[in-house]
Amino acid sequence: MFLKAIILSAGEGTRMRPLTLTKPKTMLPVAGKPIIQYNIESLRDSGVTDILLIVNYKEDMVRNYFKDGKDLGVNITYKRQEELSGTANAIGYGEDFVDNEFIVLNGDIILDTSLLMNIIDEYSQKKPDTLMVLTEVEDPTLFGVVEIENNIVKKIIEKPTIDEAPSNYVNTGIYIFNKDIFEKILKTEKSLRGEYEITDSLSMQILDNKTILGFKSNKKWLDVGRPWELIEINEYFLEEITTNIKGKVEPGAHVHGNIHLGEGSVIRSGVYIMGSVYIGENCDIGPNCYIRGSTYLGNNVNVGNAVEIKNSIIMDDTNVNHLSYVGDSVIGSNCNIAAGTNVANLRFDNETVKTKIKDEKIDSGRRKLGAIFGDSVKTGINSSFSPGVKVGCNSSVGSDVLLYEDLESNKVVLVKQKHIITDKKIN
Repeated sequence: MFLKAIILSAGEGTRMRPLTLTKPKTMLPVAGKPIIQYNIESLRDSGVTDILLIVNYKEDMVRNYFKDGKDLGVNITYKRQEELSGTANAIGYGEDFVDNEFIVLNGDIILDTSLLMNIIDEYSQKKPDTLMVLTEVEDPTLFGVVEIENNIVKKIIEKPTIDEAPSNYVNTGIYIFNKDIFEKILKTEKSLRGEYEITDSLSMQILDNKTILGFKSNKKWLDVGRPWELIEINEYFLEEITTNIKGKVEPGAHVHGNIHLGEGSVIRSGVYIMGSVYIGENCDIGPNCYIRGSTYLGNNVNVGNAVEIKNSIIMDDTNVNHLSYVGDSVIGSNCNIAAGTNVANLRFDNETVKTKIKDEKIDSGRRKLGAIFGDSVKTGINSSFSPGVKVGCNSSVGSDVLLYEDLESNKVVLVKQKHIITDKKIN
């Protein structure tokens, strides 16, 4: 069965700020690749090689990275969604690209290759008008929830209350459509939040007696919407890496677990690595530091003496200087973490860590969560960061500062020394 695919990658991903102030969400790196690349490779491995990327926000970053897709064994074309006005509008840009049946994926959803192969097989056998991939969740109130009967979707309810939810099966944003969906998209009106919703287009299909097949899956499906979910995705992919050493490991370094070490990188004597770790190109690690499992270091990252890094993402061109600790955190590109910086990942009361998303305090559900730094953040010596804080791009946090609230971009925080207490008599 010949299929084409549309991947939606036009939005910023505002819930990921400050990380997305400089990068589209789909281009945030995990385990050595941008998020969206995992989906492109999964499509390729499922036999789908003609791919349309719908872009807008910082689109040049996407276009320049993937180009025509030939380096990945696919054919990529691009269309710009002129107005970010909803999923239905975005999919509508693909009408001239597809022939008949086609797959649609959100670029920020990570899915198992075997899931793609399963839904392609299911669609080819049953030929519904639409196939919608569903997954079961404990709390359906954050999703589009379906009422389903004999695997046929009868109704879709967006973000219902617990009492209103007809099931715990939710829409994953993974579809196979035929061209009927474009007719419904043309008739779709803006929702109350001012967007053209694909769920409204699907509801039209239901009213038109079209068949929407709900495909229930327990395969791995991960939605990357908030900063700590980036850490979870990174953990997931690093579990699967195999050892690949292209750089240099000096005598006296100890590696326990699988690591990727890029070209031009060096792990110096006394470094202790435990667990799966990805280290990019031209990195300088050590001496005498401790890199713990599920850590991803991008290209041109320097990690100094007596540093400990645990379960974190450190992006390109960042320095983590001596005597520092970074736990369960995401640190952007071109940051400088000064000597003695402590990024805490555990609350004093041992409760789950909360962080602000769009000015609302959200419980991450994680017992351990450190800080989220945008690009070009600088810390002073002996600065400290409470669990869950976010620091915007180009901001600086001075020496001895304890930051326990979020800091916006382009800000400076300093401690002013007001009093000197001494037991010595000064002449």
